[in-house]
Amino acid sequence: MTARRLLIDAGNSRLKWAAVEDGQWCAQGCCDYGDLAVLKAQLTAGTVCFIASVTSVAHEQRLAALLEAADIGVLWLVAEADFGGVKNSYQNPLQLGVDRWMGLIAARRRTRGPVLVASAGTAMTVDALSAAGVFLGGVILPGASLMRRALQQGTAHVSEGTGHWQAFPRSTADAVESGIVAALCGTIEQQLARLAEAAGDVPLCLLTGGDAGMLLPRLTAPAEHVSALVLEGIDCVARERESR
Repeated sequence: MTARRLLIDAGNSRLKWAAVEDGQWCAQGCCDYGDLAVLKAQLTAGTVCFIASVTSVAHEQRLAALLEAADIGVLWLVAEADFGGVKNSYQNPLQLGVDRWMGLIAARRRTRGPVLVASAGTAMTVDALSAAGVFLGGVILPGASLMRRALQQGTAHVSEGTGHWQAFPRSTADAVESGIVAALCGTIEQQLARLAEAAGDVPLCLLTGGDAGMLLPRLTAPAEHVSALVLEGIDCVARERESR
């Protein structure tokens, strides 16, 4: 009988999770590291936990203590050289962020064509996967919140405030927000064009992460919003591990 699985995507700013029973996702949610009560309620007997973490050591220690207290078996995932038809071409495969690796695995399960995976979180990563399943490489840049903070801290006249996207902004707050969106969308579109040229085909673009909804309407190229892409990848790995 397959054990109950708990999948955890431990990001920089928050934690996403999904509970799996009899092969089906039966519950799903997200929480801040300061309040893990909702996650604690999922820690039932017989649960096996699979974690992909890019968060701080302090957050990992708190999470590990919670799971240990509940006597939950835990597997902390890492990037590998290859998995499920995906080849990791990073110079040092272990240095690839495990969240990026899980996203690539999930993307491969969704399509056998070329695909670009853009994850818009605290940082934004944009990764290219060939039709042959080879991770070609990717870029990393500050996400929207980090860009806002950099402008507020590094300039004298950009203060905190909520702006809105405008084609031609006429206030500082709107100029900041529109510039951030332009930078993030521009990176995605540039990498998409590069992948299309390399592949000789139109790639699928998958968009995930907390700021995906902000970017999706501003992209000029078609993209599919997949909110739980990393969890999907963790589920793929968990199924394979349990079948061994």
